[in-house]
Amino acid sequence: MTSSSKISLSYRDAGVDIEAGDALVEAIKPLAKRTSREGVLGGIGGFGALFEISKKFKEPVLVSGTDGVGTKLKLAFMLNRHDTVGIDLVAMSVNDILVQGAEPLFFLDYFACGKLDVANATDVVKGIANGCEQAGCALIGGETAEMPSMYPDGEYDLAGFAVGAVEKAKIIDGSKIKPGDVVLGLASSGAHSNGYSLVRKILEVAKPDLNADFHGRKLADVLMQPTRIYVKPLLALMESMEVKGMVHITGGGLLENVPRVLQPHLTAVLHRDAWAMPPLFTWLQEHGGVADAEMHRVFNCGIGMTVIVAAENADAALAQLKAAGETVTRIGEIRARAEGEAQTIVL
Repeated sequence: MTSSSKISLSYRDAGVDIEAGDALVEAIKPLAKRTSREGVLGGIGGFGALFEISKKFKEPVLVSGTDGVGTKLKLAFMLNRHDTVGIDLVAMSVNDILVQGAEPLFFLDYFACGKLDVANATDVVKGIANGCEQAGCALIGGETAEMPSMYPDGEYDLAGFAVGAVEKAKIIDGSKIKPGDVVLGLASSGAHSNGYSLVRKILEVAKPDLNADFHGRKLADVLMQPTRIYVKPLLALMESMEVKGMVHITGGGLLENVPRVLQPHLTAVLHRDAWAMPPLFTWLQEHGGVADAEMHRVFNCGIGMTVIVAAENADAALAQLKAAGETVTRIGEIRARAEGEAQTIVL
């Protein structure tokens, strides 16, 4: 008998704790149950997640999106705060599919780490369930991958996947936008989940006390504020009037995202004095020496979602969104595009 045959290795010896994974699944089940909605068939634990599309849709078109949280996770690791990044994860995908008119139906997550910390992972999933409740979608499945040596100790990565549905006749693609339409801006809750590589670079240079007071809150709290989820108020707005276009202001900021819903012959003119720049962005710009154009290209600068409606519907849309709890402002208008002109101009 060779010496190697005398060795008795287990998966745990290789760095994978099956029992910890099982414990996490059990911790997740009640969290997922809270998010259940019409259409969910079965529960967490199967090989695949089953969902039946409601009969209320006559010609349903599925809209899907996937995203992560990016390097905002690095701040979560540094601060040992894991309870809100799950909200960010959900928000980035459900806000994306929302802009095409889709009602988010269900969500799945992928959690990958080197060594599974059940308490931290449970906090993350609590945030995911919270985000799903805010969006009205069901958390119906996911994957936890424990991969020794793939990630530094104490770190993990997240990905999320959202699926929604929209009536084929009600898909919002920007094709109805025309000169004279109004651009409304819905306030962001902070930097959301974008630009954090630059945020962390500025923090590295400025070396602030993250626990110090920052306009009535700790700077750490402001930096970790989760992404706002706009699903419910905007679905209600779509039921009451024609929404011609919506833009989730993510990576690329205002300058690169707004053109994604515009036909080539149109330009959106945004007026910088129409909304107040939140203190976080002013602080980042000052301490990082960031140019205005770079701010508008990297950060949401206080506007997390834009909505484009006909001029005659603008006041009613403003009133409805404010009544739903949104901070919303008329920030610009659509006009014909001059030759060679950018499709989004911030004046």
